[in-house]
Amino acid sequence: MTADDKPLDPQTARLVAKVRRLMLVASLTTLVAIAAVVGVIGYRIFREARPERPPDVAAVLPAGAKVLSSAIGEGRIALMIEVNGATELLTFDLNTLKPLGRTRLTP
Repeated sequence: MTADDKPLDPQTARLVAKVRRLMLVASLTTLVAIAAVVGVIGYRIFREARPERPPDVAAVLPAGAKVLSSAIGEGRIALMIEVNGATELLTFDLNTLKPLGRTRLTP
């Protein structure tokens, strides 16, 4: 037998067992905390990565209107249309397609 193989006295054995329990509790707590952080990050990534279904709405344009161009930005859609030879700029809310403005462009 070597010096390391000596049995521990009862008081030292209790202390070693207590330290082992404390380390086990600390390790489990750390693992739960890391799992919670990774879970929240994964939830936010996958929740935001899922595309939202576009709304089923329709914008009403004047009769005989011809769309010349369109642009999307800042939650709005802008349409340049030609109605009876006159050019107009219409803006709509991108989500609801509610009309936000109408501008008649004249030469």
